[in-house]
Amino acid sequence: MDSMKAAVLVAPGRFVIEARPIPRPGPDEALLRIQRCGICGTDLHIFRGRYSSEHLPMVPGHEFTGTVAALGSGPAAARLRIGQKAVVDTNIGCGSCYWCRRNEILNCPTMRQMGIHADGGFAEYLVVPARLVIPAPDDVPDAVLALTEPLACVVRAARKARISFGQSVVVLGAGPIGNLHVQLLRTIGAAPIIVFDTAAGRAAQAVGADHAVSDPAALHGVVMAATGGRGADVVIESVGSAALYRRAQTLVRNGGHIAAFGLTGPDEALELDILTTVLRENSVKGSVAGMGENMHDALTLLMHGRIDTDLFTRAAFRLDDIQEAFDSFADRPDDLKTQIVMD
Repeated sequence: MDSMKAAVLVAPGRFVIEARPIPRPGPDEALLRIQRCGICGTDLHIFRGRYSSEHLPMVPGHEFTGTVAALGSGPAAARLRIGQKAVVDTNIGCGSCYWCRRNEILNCPTMRQMGIHADGGFAEYLVVPARLVIPAPDDVPDAVLALTEPLACVVRAARKARISFGQSVVVLGAGPIGNLHVQLLRTIGAAPIIVFDTAAGRAAQAVGADHAVSDPAALHGVVMAATGGRGADVVIESVGSAALYRRAQTLVRNGGHIAAFGLTGPDEALELDILTTVLRENSVKGSVAGMGENMHDALTLLMHGRIDTDLFTRAAFRLDDIQEAFDSFADRPDDLKTQIVMD
């Protein structure tokens, strides 16, 4: 077989399944046969034309797992073997600029992310830099391995917020990422954990939350009652709503931290009360993706069952049906995650 299927987003809202030649890896590359690739909120933004539309036509998808199908002859590929399961750090930096030298690859001026700036995992095969391939255990299901990248994003956000034992945290949004935030916070030892989502069912199924709130009018009172009237040590916005970012400022304690995670539209801005922020010594810090060691940590957590993955792995569509998977996403609110299966 010398051809493969690839789901190409040719324009916002429209996928075309194309037959393409199976690519061949260069000396320091690996060819992966993709098994599963999850649909991320970023993919939905791309699909709707809100993000990265200048890169279309493109094969999206960056939450993927696969098996090594072919290897180049270079030293970076020598540590890998044909047939082993793997996940991939999808962030490609130049390797030599100021930010890459500091291991801040996400800020590299020429950084590219597979599936966002270049072709990604909604295809049967993908060539990737061998140095970014992370071997995975054979006994972990593909559906679970495909959660490594989104969990890595949550790991990085928690590290940047320096969350630790006994810290109170509010998570705004209980979608797939919000749910992972809550589960990881429980593992870290944060307490109390308050999750807010206007969809009561989603808020209630966030595993590990001490308080689940769906009534916007009740949120402030619950947070204050749970934190001795101080406000939360950390508030994580995981939706991408300017209104929720404004709300976060009313929920964080003096000296507390707002973790900016959710992507808003390009024209939305955060109204920051500068005087209050200065006087209260609050901080806001962004976190956009997982990279490097975050991927290894996320894989380790999944390998050892620290994350309840059942809610994330029950919705799956074949590659040929990817248009339906995206078109129906809003009609399936109970599916925290949808994955595309290549077989």
